Amino acid sequence: MPESITPGERFLHARAWEESNVDGPHIWRTLGYRRVAWQPGSTTVEWTATPEYCFPTGDGHVVQGGLVTALLDTAMGGACWTVLDLDQVFLTADLRVEFLRTSRPGVLRATGSVVRRTRRVVFCSAEMYDSDGRALASARCTQLVLPNEGPFSRHLPADATGAPPEDARG
Repeated sequence: MPESITPGERFLHARAWEESNVDGPHIWRTLGYRRVAWQPGSTTVEWTATPEYCFPTGDGHVVQGGLVTALLDTAMGGACWTVLDLDQVFLTADLRVEFLRTSRPGVLRATGSVVRRTRRVVFCSAEMYDSDGRALASARCTQLVLPNEGPFSRHLPADATGAPPEDARG
């Protein structure tokens, strides 16, 4: 039986990222990611892969593996984000992906989940499916929890709404 996932303060600010006025490039906006589910310890992200993100083969277009990895990583990162407090950020220490089937253009859906959280580490997993429900890829990662200030922080502190600071917005 899985252990209970306790939401972090960032979970209460689920819309802060989407509602913030972010200037410049951002991977979610650039690729057109859509968060379709969000709960403590889990995030589901959809992306419509187009031929522009593929390479041609004799059997049709295939989504480039790095983009499959990016979607899985985004889903796991979103799941990790739900268990962090506002004074915490994370860095990926390890990322493993298994490509189970060829990914083709169309809607791809990845669900990331927190497997276990300790004080300093969050272990996550993700599964990616096509619109017909076929499993295409799976992933696991280890996220290191860091303070969101001081010499080991990645960014400036979150703003009062919980949105990532300007230097963390892609």
